[in-house]
Formats: sequence, C-alpha cells, structure tokens
Amino acid sequence: MTSRNSPSDIQRPEDFDFTTGSAGGRWILFPTILASSMAFIDSTALNVVLPSLQKAFGTTGSDLLWVINAYHLMLAALILTGGAMGDRFGRKKVFMWGILVFMAGSAGCGLSQGTLMLVLFRLLQGLGGALMIPGSLSLISALFSEKEKGKAIGYWSAATTVVTISGPLLGGLLGDLGLWRLIFFINLPLGIAAVAALVKKVPETADPDNQRGTDYTGAVLAFLGLGLLTFGFLEVPEQGGFRYLRVWLPLAAGLVFSLLFLRHERHCPRPMLPLSVFKNRNFAAANLLTLLLYGALGTGMLFLSLNLVQVQGYSQLQAGLSFLPFSVIMFFLSPRTGDYTDRHGPRRLLIAGPLVAGTGFFALGLPGITSGPGVFWTTFFPGILLFGLGMALTVVPLTTTIMSSLKGQWSGLASGTNNAATRTANVTGIAIVGALAIAYYTSNIKTEAQKLPVSQEMVQKLSKQGKNLGEATVPEQFPQAQAKKALAIIKQEFSATFQLVQWACAVMAWLAALVAFLRIDR
Repeated sequence: MTSRNSPSDIQRPEDFDFTTGSAGGRWILFPTILASSMAFIDSTALNVVLPSLQKAFGTTGSDLLWVINAYHLMLAALILTGGAMGDRFGRKKVFMWGILVFMAGSAGCGLSQGTLMLVLFRLLQGLGGALMIPGSLSLISALFSEKEKGKAIGYWSAATTVVTISGPLLGGLLGDLGLWRLIFFINLPLGIAAVAALVKKVPETADPDNQRGTDYTGAVLAFLGLGLLTFGFLEVPEQGGFRYLRVWLPLAAGLVFSLLFLRHERHCPRPMLPLSVFKNRNFAAANLLTLLLYGALGTGMLFLSLNLVQVQGYSQLQAGLSFLPFSVIMFFLSPRTGDYTDRHGPRRLLIAGPLVAGTGFFALGLPGITSGPGVFWTTFFPGILLFGLGMALTVVPLTTTIMSSLKGQWSGLASGTNNAATRTANVTGIAIVGALAIAYYTSNIKTEAQKLPVSQEMVQKLSKQGKNLGEATVPEQFPQAQAKKALAIIKQEFSATFQLVQWACAVMAWLAALVAFLRIDR
C-alpha cells in the first residue's frame, strides 16, 4: 500500500491549520482513533482471554508470558525508530504501513495453531505497533492548529478511554463463548477503515530536518538486549534455576547488547535516544517512576486475571467486569487531576498516586482463596478501587512532567521515550517477576507434595505442573486417594504465589513514590 501523495507533496506541519469542527479535522481523528483502538483492544482484552488461550494450546506459564511479552518487546525496541521514520519519510505513510503490518500480525494470531506460531505473530503485531502507535498523536499534533490541538487530543483520549473500558468486557464475553480468536480478527475491519480514510482524506506531512535520526543499529541492539534478557529470565522456571547455561548465557549476552546499545547511543551522530536528555532531573525521574509503576501494572494485572478465572472460579466475563471500576475511576478522575496539576504542579500527585496504587496491590494480595464472584465486593474490589484511584492520580501529572521537561523540538522524543519506557517496564516486569513467580510456585508445590504419602515420582510429576500456573492439574497417574489433597495444594500455592506477586508490585509502586519524593522538583 502506498500513499497517494508523491514525495513532492509532503509538507511541513506549519502548512496546515485544521480544526476539530471541520470535515478535514474529523477525517484526521477518525483513522487515528480507529488505529489506537486496535492497539488498546489487544492490550486490555488479551489478559482476560489468556485462560481460554492457555487451555486451547496447552500453554505453559513461561510460554504465556512470552505471548504477552513478544508484543511489548518489539514496541520497546522499535517505537522510537518508528516515530523518527514518520518524521523523516512521512507520518501518514509510516502510519499506514504500521496499520497494515499490525493487521497482518493480528490475522496470523487469530489463525495460530500453537503457542510458537502465536508468539511469532505477536512479534509481527509489535513491529506494526511500533510504526503505528507514534503515528496517531504525531498526525494530530502536525495537522491541527495550535489552538485546536488540545481539543483534538481530548477527543482522541476520550475515545480511546471508552475502548479501554470496553476491552476487558469484550474479551471476557468472547472468551466465555469460546471465540477468543475474534479478539485478533476484530482488528481487520478497523484497520481497513482506517487505511481507507488515510488514503482518501488525510494529507501527508513530514519534517525531514528533524534531528532525530533513523537509528536502525540502535533499534537492533535494543531488541537483542531486551530479547535475550527476557529469554534468560523466562528460562529460569523451565530449567529450574540460574545455574544452567541456557539461563545465564542469554542473560549475559543481553546485558552485553544493552551496554552496547548505550555506548552506540552515546557516540551515534543521530541517535534514536540521545542520552543527554536524561541530564534533565525531572525527565529522568519521571521515566524511572514509569519503569517501576508500569512494571507493577503489567505484572499485577496479568496475574489478577489468571487468579480470578483459574483459581477463584470467575467466568472470563466476570473477570472482565471486575476491571470496570478501575477504568471508570480513570475516566472520571483524570480530568480533575489535570486541573490540580495545572494549579499546584505534579509533585504531590506523583507521590500520592503510586503510594495509593501500591496499597491497592497490597490489598489485592490479602483475600486468599475465596468462594467466588459473590464475595467480590469484600475481597478484590477494595484493592482494585485503591489501585484505580492511585493510577488516576498518577497518569496525567506523569504525562505533564514528561512533556514539560523537554519542550519544543524535543517534545516528540519526550513522548516516545516515555512510551518506550512503559513497554520496557512491561517486558522486564513480566519477565523477571513472572519467571520468579513460576519458580516459587513450582518449589512450593514440591515442598507440600512431599508431605503426602506418595512416591517421589508422583511428587516430581505434581511439582512440574507448577509451570502451568493457574492451569495446573493433578496428573492422571496420581493416587486417587490423594488427588483431592494434591488439587488443594495446587490451588493454595497458586494463591500464595499470587499474593507474593501483588506484594512485589506494591513494593515497586512504593519505590516509584519514593523516586517522586526525592527527585521530582517542587
């Protein structure tokens, strides 16, 4: 697919002056909202349908983490490069290519017949997302007039928030109906409509003199560094510890490539990530806060979905509904935190928000095994309420801090860097905490199983079920007289592991509050 604009038609942002009330302005918002909806639906709905996916493919816990991380890995490594390519070669053109690649990845995910095939197409989705996601806001920023830009972003934000709210509900409904593949196929009509609108109604714009380079070497080094570190950590539960070559060799290689990435960015004449920007105290602190808080967010919500469906007895729709309070609080409270930030600055909210969110994570770890969705309001609701309140207090002032730290020609880099930090947080949080959780779960099952009057062979068979997380079952060969006790061990130890994960997420959130207290300027 190529743009109808020739290179000579590409214009600079200052050549345009669209308004949200004009037909042209509405045509710009239409494809940017549709494309963003594709990414948001996948992100919010996929967690809820993971139990269906795991059952369909017999996926292990480590493989399940790969299904999530493959997408975020590509985004973290390439999203800055995607934004720079749009500035240089044409924002609309790169945006359309991103949508098409994302659609191809989505179709492949929907048609996947096994975990490996699904992970590979999730990588393709991530490649498309790296080209597509920066394009939404960059097109809006480039094409709307200064006085209309805030209003346009407001419309875009409101629409994507509605999608974020509906994503878990849609995922839960389709998961319960056995139609989880539609989560991926729904992207196809959305993508087709977005591309058609872009081709026919949206002008091309670029800024070829922008000093951000198309740093392909940096992108490759970032991908190898993050990818190998992720592989190494996810091999820990598979191999049974850190002492094995298959674990520490990729960890060592990932560390080397990460250091090479930093060295390359320091000396590259046109880096995708100029390291000098981190000399800005607020910018560096806000991105460190992002790494900690969003690492907790991605990991905590993943394990909450698995716990509700696979251990607590919720249907996938009920699990999706349980996330609704979080989304509603974000929707109604975010504008008010924006007003407060404008009047008083972001520092107080950036301390209070992660503190409250961390308390929410801590509360989520308290209920243990419950009697099901009938007691949701007294078990998991308080934690979700606190967590949602904490995130609502944090998101707007965090974005404000990021965007006000680097102004003018650096604003795009500020947004892109923070987006990359968010994805990196997801990758590393899920890989490290997830891998250690699986190892902890497996070890605890083995310890408790040894108390049963069964052979060591049966103990080993039961402990190996730990790699399946909440989908763990009692092996068929297990003595029937002890099967009920073995199932109780599986459920109880998963609940204990879930508690540990949520409390680890709480500590990460509280550390984020400490960063704000120590490093964000008054």
